[in-house]
Amino acid sequence: MKRTLVKEALNAAGPMESLLLQGWVRTRRDAKAFSFVEVNDGSCLKGVQVIVDATLPDYAQVARAHTGASVAVRGRLVASQGQGQKWAVVATGFTVVGEADGTYPLQKKGHTLEFLREIAHLRPRSNLFGAVFRVRSRLAYAVHQFFQERGFHYVHTPIITASDAEGAGDMFRVTTLDLEHPPRTPEGALDHARDFFGRKTFLTVSGQLEGEIFATALSNIYTFGPTFRAENSNTSRHAAEFWMIEPEVAFCDLAGDMDLAEAFVKHLIRDAREHCAADLEFCGKFVDPGLLARLDFVLERPFQRCRYTDAVEILQRSGRKFEHAVAWGDNLQSEHERYLTEEHFRCPVTVYNYPRAIKAFYMRKNDGEAPDRQTVAAMDLLVPGIGEIIGGSQREERLAELREGMALHHLPEKDYWWYLDLRRYGTVPHAGFGLGFERMLMFVTGVANIRDVIPFARTPGSAEF
Repeated sequence: MKRTLVKEALNAAGPMESLLLQGWVRTRRDAKAFSFVEVNDGSCLKGVQVIVDATLPDYAQVARAHTGASVAVRGRLVASQGQGQKWAVVATGFTVVGEADGTYPLQKKGHTLEFLREIAHLRPRSNLFGAVFRVRSRLAYAVHQFFQERGFHYVHTPIITASDAEGAGDMFRVTTLDLEHPPRTPEGALDHARDFFGRKTFLTVSGQLEGEIFATALSNIYTFGPTFRAENSNTSRHAAEFWMIEPEVAFCDLAGDMDLAEAFVKHLIRDAREHCAADLEFCGKFVDPGLLARLDFVLERPFQRCRYTDAVEILQRSGRKFEHAVAWGDNLQSEHERYLTEEHFRCPVTVYNYPRAIKAFYMRKNDGEAPDRQTVAAMDLLVPGIGEIIGGSQREERLAELREGMALHHLPEKDYWWYLDLRRYGTVPHAGFGLGFERMLMFVTGVANIRDVIPFARTPGSAEF
């Protein structure tokens, strides 16, 4: 018999004379003549109530159906006599597939997020993490839907790279060298020529540079894959391994880039509200009481846009005593970003035209500005509760200015010869951005820590699962 998912059973249009459910026991309650067993298979938030009559030949199996056990149930789908759901299952066959003994840690009680991180192999079975990872799955689909419907091409950029797209240097090394007895040059330095790739290589921090190659051939492209940062940070917003979505658009300026970013964020929120209603309602009830109202607020209103210079003035005039001082030329900190979105504008804000010295080498220099306040066509999209969720820019398409930017950031041109070639052979204005998928999930679900929207978080000192 073909398996019926719990979601299909709960959404059935009418009774069913025969079905097969396979899932895990959430709760069991025994009465004198029958037992009630709630079975969930992860297809949706709710489980289905199974009624097992004591006269059933398989009834002895029920005593082994402790919380966490896996079961197979054959039965009939009937109208539920209890409250809370439309349908129930009257069992005609009940089998325990895999027992769960009394040490099973997910009992019917509240568990802290810290405890659940310690049992990451079991936490997807909890209500919260089942909801979070169903939303994650749906949003991944919505990412592809958004770009495919707009004529973008999906490009797989390399995970192993020899270039640092951000120029930050916080990258994981990739090597096959014997670390106890590494090869040395005659001068005593590490001989990278004898490594697997014949040079220093790293796990990528971004697929952007390679994405630009394809944007200058296919016009509109996007990447969606894992990226890595060896930043020794233990904040609630940082992880060593995370996923990024990075579109790159030929013949596009900063204004077009901001338009695309706003449309993208709204598409993801709208899709989640439509297709993950029950899971988001659960998050709104148990994680963030203001979640649904905030998501709808974002959908209903245009995003604000604010120059970096104006944002600095707003923060300086706020009268707020921030932990980090506010000065032109410094990066905005999370507390500054959240003040702008949560208190001043009370909506998402795109801050643009940042100081050149604090942004990446590839961002387009704005013309006609004083040398002491030189800016680039960069933008960050900030959202309430999180801060920065998207960072992007118009790229520097002019060869001379790009070389100047590389010199400013002390990057050797020989390592980026192919990137410079893109400016020599048919260069065009182009722009793009990166959206941190996990930060988007944090915003959509209200979950406050990035460790709780990643299946198996990689953070400093932690790679347990």
